[in-house]
Amino acid sequence: MQTAFQMDPIMGVDINADSSFRLAEEAQARGHALFYYSPDKLAYREGRVIARGQDMTIQRVPGTPAILGAPRDVDLADFDVIWLRQDPPFDMHYITTTHLLDRLRDDVLIVNDPFWVRNYPEKLLVLDFPDLTPPTMIARDLDMLKAFRETHGDVILKPLYGNGGAGVFKLTGDDRNLTSLHELFTNVSREPLIMQKFLPAVSAGDKRVILVDGQPVGAINRVPAPGETRSNLHVGGRAEKVALTKRDHEICEAIGPLLREKGQVFVGIDVIGDYLTEINVTSPTGIQELERFDQTNIAGQIWDAIEAKRG
Repeated sequence: MQTAFQMDPIMGVDINADSSFRLAEEAQARGHALFYYSPDKLAYREGRVIARGQDMTIQRVPGTPAILGAPRDVDLADFDVIWLRQDPPFDMHYITTTHLLDRLRDDVLIVNDPFWVRNYPEKLLVLDFPDLTPPTMIARDLDMLKAFRETHGDVILKPLYGNGGAGVFKLTGDDRNLTSLHELFTNVSREPLIMQKFLPAVSAGDKRVILVDGQPVGAINRVPAPGETRSNLHVGGRAEKVALTKRDHEICEAIGPLLREKGQVFVGIDVIGDYLTEINVTSPTGIQELERFDQTNIAGQIWDAIEAKRG
């Protein structure tokens, strides 16, 4: 199949950790042709959705993860599969790319489906499952945030459309920094903030569960570094082998049918203790760590699902 990857710069990826690299590597092993372009090279021109990019050959070589051909313009309608894999922030640039790719949905399989990526960003989709999540508030108003913290005590405050653990703060019930943090966030962005009741179970890890076409295929546990609240691997969290629990399966059974119905083929959910905290559909990670722990070809399972959908 002709396969395009819309992603952040390929030459900067970690070949031992990056999930997009692993997905491209598996596609190449199956004989699929690869084309790479960055989101800023996506365009609409006179009825066509085009991209300027390069043919790509993946190689597991540190510092040179790909061999790229000469830049050329392509009509994306000619492709069989397009991977939407750039990282957040989920800003208007990101949203615009989903609108452009959405114009191809009748002819091209886009993973994950851009219409529902746009309408189900990770920190908002969980709102559909209040019985599975910790107490949560989305607000910009400082007094509302203060009232929520007064009710729940220790809380986590973070940008609504952030990623990778950036801008995540734990605030105790008597912490005096909430007003200052609110000023900091609201001075640089018009977006609301998300506040959740702090879950002490995070000290034992924040579990990343991978779902393929709505079915759980495994998990890794991300343990915060000493002195840290955040467990994201981007900020020093440590990945550990972990098994799926009964509660994990209950969560996946509740959300899996919706993910499958909305074309979210590769999803990573975050579970702390017994609670679902995020449903990551934009550019989930964790494939390579899970493959090493479980000796399972997760990228292969994802491509099995894609190939089945393409017939």
